[in-house]
Amino acid sequence: MPHTLDAATVRTWCARALDALGSARETIDAINVYPVADADTGTNLYLTVEAAAQAVEAAGAGEPTLAEATAAMAHGALLGARGNSGTILAQLLRGLAGEIAAGRDLRSALHGAARLARAAVAHPVEGTILTVATAAAESAECAGGGDAEVVRAACEGARAALAATPARLTVLAGAGVVDAGGYGLVTVLEALLTALTGEQPAAPPPERVRPAGSPPSAFGGCAAGPEAGAETEGPEFEVIYLLDAAEPAVDRLRERLDGLGDSLVVVGGDELWHVHVHVDDAGAAVEAGIEAGRPHRVRISHLAGRHAAPEPAERAVVAVVPGEGLARLCDEAGALAVTVRPEEPPGSGELAAAVRRAHAREVVLLLGGPELRHTAAAAAEQARSEGVRVAIIPARSPVQSLAALAVHEAERRFDEDVVAMTAAAGATRYAELTVAERRSWTTRGVCQAGDVLGLIDGDVAVIGGDLTDCAAEVLDRMLAAGGELVTLVLGGGAPEGLVRVLTDRVRRSHLGVDTVVYEGRQPSPLLIGVE
Repeated sequence: MPHTLDAATVRTWCARALDALGSARETIDAINVYPVADADTGTNLYLTVEAAAQAVEAAGAGEPTLAEATAAMAHGALLGARGNSGTILAQLLRGLAGEIAAGRDLRSALHGAARLARAAVAHPVEGTILTVATAAAESAECAGGGDAEVVRAACEGARAALAATPARLTVLAGAGVVDAGGYGLVTVLEALLTALTGEQPAAPPPERVRPAGSPPSAFGGCAAGPEAGAETEGPEFEVIYLLDAAEPAVDRLRERLDGLGDSLVVVGGDELWHVHVHVDDAGAAVEAGIEAGRPHRVRISHLAGRHAAPEPAERAVVAVVPGEGLARLCDEAGALAVTVRPEEPPGSGELAAAVRRAHAREVVLLLGGPELRHTAAAAAEQARSEGVRVAIIPARSPVQSLAALAVHEAERRFDEDVVAMTAAAGATRYAELTVAERRSWTTRGVCQAGDVLGLIDGDVAVIGGDLTDCAAEVLDRMLAAGGELVTLVLGGGAPEGLVRVLTDRVRRSHLGVDTVVYEGRQPSPLLIGVE
């Protein structure tokens, strides 16, 4: 039954959009050719909406108004925005929220969102997500009826504009694809229509068109990125950061960054900004932010390489880990470590760039957590298209990654090495000690904010008040099934004496079991592995 936009609908919209982008992510990544063919637009949009959805869920506990719900959605997207299109989507949501807070209807909100997003881009280009957003807003303005009819018209206008993007941007026409960011925006708008009406899109929007003068076979597969080792044009680095600064300082920052590179997008307001730019001198881009205010959550990623590369190594391991100590351990073991920051999982573009930096014909990708499987799959697919053989080890914890890395032998055949590493990871039981941030239901009952949670193989097994006591109970439960080696990885908040208590407990109660201790510096106080 169609109804008007309210806070509950915003929550449903976020959930529907996240699900739809999850299904479309690989398609969007595959058609990503502008502004950089780095195959991560779908993943970046997914992660941006994921941050928005989490913010709306957090705000939902207080029964928010529509204005509060859309403000939470926009703020979450601003903090979690990834890539060029994700940053623009965050500004679109901010524009929508601002118009709704001012009491304007959905027609005006869509128009204000498109206008604000276009103003945030230093050099707007037609045939992109901006074109699709403008077309959606113009179609919505002409619609009669309530919110459902307005959004239905916006979706129709957005679909038509998306189909026409190759005619407005030569690089899209040459690749035989529509704009990836625009495709993602259509997906988000159609999720809003579903949230309002319950209607499902009749069919996904077409992602490919036949390039002018090309035979049908030219667009039967994924759009190809730059050839491995070939020189490509454009800046070398993508620089992203949040910035605390006053608006006059941000105006000066825009001018300076515009002279350093391209794809400049600065979004936000109220002295919190999200900065995105492609540059050759990443240090200069960050220094410009320091002069303007306080940059934080700085991310620097390699874009498609511009220079011919030396002869690659035969095999390498790329390990994704959540702490500097774990990263150092992986580096010492010969792996290339990608450090994950709290609540900032790497995009597929960042993982693909790490695979390129490994510069090997064969790469083993160690994840260290299940939440990156879709992102890693997209990165691996891109690397394979560039001639690199990639295998993903589905480790579910950093301790499983360490176990896999311990049996890695580059001299073995690739398949045999992957099987051995996978078997070592699978044979390692894993646990994590963490602290509950809020009251919630678990498999062991209700926990309160501040409770210590002991998770074994991903499920809450112990709830208590003292971290050392909980860790001891978790360790006993894990060793009840046997084991030969206990690995303890200390993180932030690990209490003094924890290691001594646990190692003494193993020595007294579990004869023949060895213990190794590492300083992981991960966010959770303790990780445990039992092999």
